[in-house]
Amino acid sequence: MAPEQSSTSLGRVLDAAEAASPVDAVEAVTKELGRAVGATEVSFLIVDQSGRALVRLSHIPLQHADDAADATPRLTGERRDAGERAMVVPLDGGPAEQAVRTQTVQVSASETEPGSGSPQWTVLAPMTERGEVIGLLELCVPQAPDTDALAEIARLAHLLAFVAIANRRHTDVYEWGQRSRPSSLSAEIQQRLLPGPRTCEAGAFTLAAWLEPAAKIAGDTFDYSLARDVLHLSMTDAMGHGVGAALTATLCVGGLRGARRQGASLLEQASATNAALAGHSADNALDDFVTGLIGRLDLRSGELELVNAGHVAPFLLRAGVVTTLALPADPPFGLFGDTRFRSTTTALEPGDRVVLVTDGMLERNAAGIDLSVAIAETADLHPREAVRRLADSVLDATGHALEDDATVMLVSWHGGHHRRRSTFAGADSHRASDPLG
Repeated sequence: MAPEQSSTSLGRVLDAAEAASPVDAVEAVTKELGRAVGATEVSFLIVDQSGRALVRLSHIPLQHADDAADATPRLTGERRDAGERAMVVPLDGGPAEQAVRTQTVQVSASETEPGSGSPQWTVLAPMTERGEVIGLLELCVPQAPDTDALAEIARLAHLLAFVAIANRRHTDVYEWGQRSRPSSLSAEIQQRLLPGPRTCEAGAFTLAAWLEPAAKIAGDTFDYSLARDVLHLSMTDAMGHGVGAALTATLCVGGLRGARRQGASLLEQASATNAALAGHSADNALDDFVTGLIGRLDLRSGELELVNAGHVAPFLLRAGVVTTLALPADPPFGLFGDTRFRSTTTALEPGDRVVLVTDGMLERNAAGIDLSVAIAETADLHPREAVRRLADSVLDATGHALEDDATVMLVSWHGGHHRRRSTFAGADSHRASDPLG
């Protein structure tokens, strides 16, 4: 696509996004992107909340793009609600999963109709923002795309990711599409406590986290926030299960965020949150408490300061060797109102990985897993894939019957604050020699 054509297409895409309602914006832009590259069909697929499937939220045959969606027959496994349609597409190791896992554009050839002899090509391009996988842009094109065309499609998919992020703030449609299984009230509360993106790539670090909920939500949370020169992070585990644990977790996360946003130091954040939880328990004759790790990573020096409130010690992967960080364990948040917390500082080296987990990753049913070995075996994976692999290992060991939430956060320290990221279409490409596959 020539530069002037690309500029014109970009203008049409932005106009389409702005003219459509938040509910229709992604479909409108998807349609415009398909037209820009001469596609015959185009689809938008969003990552399922489980992380183990995609959900096709729109499929547009461009020669019939203005046909009403409700006029199409219901497909097997398709969900419909008030005119919305969603079809789960399992990640089965095929091109769609390869596009998600490797963050590369995938191309496959097939006949338009069996026996017709007329080939078409399906292009799957990751929609990614700072390493966070939003979904895939799927295009059917009549001619095999060359390298320049694939690069343009990858950039257009990156643009579509921003459209999805901007518009999902105004509607539940995307959230509805991602939920292929029922959600309890406690799960709803828990999900609202988590940060929107579960992955963040920057020049000096990559962070990724994963929460695998138990059947009865057990109050796990994680959080992070990036300041100019500091990465704030936390992992907490509220006592108990269900709505009670979710509400205790809400008070804890709210206390930590509120203190952080007021510029409190790490120890001040811990003290303020502990006082809030202890006061609430005393006022309501409760016995609630929360274990947790809260930290601040200085992006200029690589020094990681951590406070351990009765939580599982974090792991450090350095030069292929996994150890646990020796942190003094203070009482959990909310147990005693007068607790004086301590912090410990560890100097990270480029290449280090710090892994935080909740005790659900170490539950009795998963005793057959050597977590240190599992962490070492994921050393070559992107942090986004490493945390998924670690959670999968616990699920497999427990027969997918978790008795406690299993949560993991991984921070990979690259060093060199303010260095430029090497990226392609929203994903850190420092591990990929050819971003187009």
